[in-house]
Amino acid sequence: MEITYALIIGSLTFAGVYMVLRARTFPVVVGLTLLSYGVNLFLFSTGRLMSGGQPIIGSTEVYSDPLPQALVLTAIVIGFAMTAFAVVLALRAKADTGNDHVDGTRRFDLPDEPTTDDQPREETGQ
Repeated sequence: MEITYALIIGSLTFAGVYMVLRARTFPVVVGLTLLSYGVNLFLFSTGRLMSGGQPIIGSTEVYSDPLPQALVLTAIVIGFAMTAFAVVLALRAKADTGNDHVDGTRRFDLPDEPTTDDQPREETGQ
């Protein structure tokens, strides 16, 4: 059980780091989410993996630590808010720059202001 759990944590962390290092914004957001899932499972595993363990000291000989469970519950809420913020930030960056690259370079193949005629506009100095 512990080996499987450790492999799942490792694969989530590896996939998250790999996705964070991509050049597009959507894989970066997915990578941050996978990385937070891996960290949540790691924190949850620090409370001893057992079934039927009570989180109260003294009522049984083997108990489950309730602190990692509370930390994971808080991390899930914070991770959801972080993911929503990152998605909105990525959409805003795509709207501003015209592409979804992480480095924020702007596409230069499109003009800033599309004009209907081929002649440049004359400015009037009023």
